[in-house]
Amino acid sequence: MGSLAGCHPGAVSTIRMQKTRYRGRFAPSPTGPLHFGSLVAAVGSYLDARTHGGEWLLRMEDVDTPRNVPGAAADILKTLEAFGFEWDGPVLWQSRRTEAYAAALDRLRAAGLVYGCACSRREIAGSATRPAVDGGLAYPGTCRNGLARGRSVRSWRLRVGSEEIAFSDRVQGRQVQNIERDVGDFVLLRADGLYAYQLAVAVDDEFQGISDVVRGADLIASTPRQIWLQRCLGYATPRYAHLPVATNSAGEKLSKQTRAPALRPDQAGRALASALAFLGQAVPPGLAYAGLHDLWDWALRHWSFAAIPQRAAGREVVAY
Repeated sequence: MGSLAGCHPGAVSTIRMQKTRYRGRFAPSPTGPLHFGSLVAAVGSYLDARTHGGEWLLRMEDVDTPRNVPGAAADILKTLEAFGFEWDGPVLWQSRRTEAYAAALDRLRAAGLVYGCACSRREIAGSATRPAVDGGLAYPGTCRNGLARGRSVRSWRLRVGSEEIAFSDRVQGRQVQNIERDVGDFVLLRADGLYAYQLAVAVDDEFQGISDVVRGADLIASTPRQIWLQRCLGYATPRYAHLPVATNSAGEKLSKQTRAPALRPDQAGRALASALAFLGQAVPPGLAYAGLHDLWDWALRHWSFAAIPQRAAGREVVAY
């Protein structure tokens, strides 16, 4: 069994963690149209990048191909353009990046940091003793020391250590997670042959030179796993900011699963003004009815990151 030294915090130099050029990104998944929750994340990441004089990149996180909806990616791009977003450089498509993910997995395998797992979801559900922070079950380490006789590899998991992973979130404050206890060794290559979200995100953030990740707080539980991967691969660690999550009247996060209404380009001004207000900005009366150019001009001149609330505090979102 290989050493975990490559994942120790000291393995990443402080110089590599310093980025002089701000590079942010917005990374939707083409599993359906953009909704108000998507807009909040896009607005927050876009304005943070632009007010820092930085770049804003667009990444299509379509690595989970069975969940992709035909035509959704094109619809997302058209919607962003209709709302006045302008991104730098070409769109990065995860579905075209499998060779990069394979190379990263090979590096981890050569270092003895990953192992083959034979467990099915049903077997994990029957043997797990504690819930995971992301709503699933923490992997109990069944295959960590080798496969039982007659079993074959279904997926590949990354070994994690027992130390706590801590980071300072620009919105949510100090965050601490013990991945071994709260998640367990996690999957990098799935049983269906697809690369897992955690690996793809870590590899792509490094490839694109992302300095700042601004996204919804529903993804904050994933951040320690991505930091662990960055340490294992010797990558730089971006700064993180997790925005409050928009919910419906039932308190459910707006998503495709909760049937969040698609954004309507003919209501772009109202939706953008609502997203700004949701993010704590002091939107003046009537701004929602101004032209997109004037609305973005106001937002860029008055953007206050410090005004962003940690939580949406019972706000009911109006669908557009």
